Amino acid sequence: MAREDLVAPVAFGALGLIAWQGLATLLPDRVLPTPTAVVSRFILELREGGLLGFAGHTLTEAVLGSLLGLVVAVPLGYLVARSRLVAAAIGPYLAASQAIPAVALAPLLVVWFGYGLLPTALLCALLVFFPIFVNTTLGLSTLDPDVIGAAKVDGAGRWRLLVHIEGPLALPALLAGIRNGFVLSVTGAVVGEFVMGGQGLGLLLSVYRDRSDVEGMFAVLVALVAIAIGVFYLIRSFERRIQWL
Repeated sequence: MAREDLVAPVAFGALGLIAWQGLATLLPDRVLPTPTAVVSRFILELREGGLLGFAGHTLTEAVLGSLLGLVVAVPLGYLVARSRLVAAAIGPYLAASQAIPAVALAPLLVVWFGYGLLPTALLCALLVFFPIFVNTTLGLSTLDPDVIGAAKVDGAGRWRLLVHIEGPLALPALLAGIRNGFVLSVTGAVVGEFVMGGQGLGLLLSVYRDRSDVEGMFAVLVALVAIAIGVFYLIRSFERRIQWL
């Protein structure tokens, strides 16, 4: 990891904390608690509130939803990138589907699948699908045609072309889509727990909201941010390893 990749976000985060602290001194604690109060509450939730268990459940929903979205988005993105007929047939419908808020489908998911892990994971998959689909299509559509042509001249069939040429070259774009999609998946898990119930951070956030416990809500938000940042850097690290291969 380059030095600026570490220093820049830490410096920006420090500036954000300073601004937060300054604003918190002007507002009542019930409106905006101080960063130190939130950190203290976060540590308390880790020790006594079972925060890790709630976070684990939300993470499970997000990962399952990401995998479901991935196994649909990647093959469909490949078909759209390689077939004008498929792109013309389903392109308008995929674009139109983005006008429907995924959360608006949550009541239907409850009717079809009931409550629990599966409908929440499906909601996450709906949010994850489009970024992965778009990046897969873009990554495959922008490959150098001369490279593809040379591989075909050398006798590479469709499968070998995909595995040895197209896949590796399009992988950075695909990983970028997964990275962005996973963050949306965490959001989908929390929203799904709001609407469909669950045992994760969304449930905990609902409980603290009903109690008007602002510190508790901020502690849950810190956990969500930590999950998102952790996954972001994990996938980013994998991207860098791929680039060096």
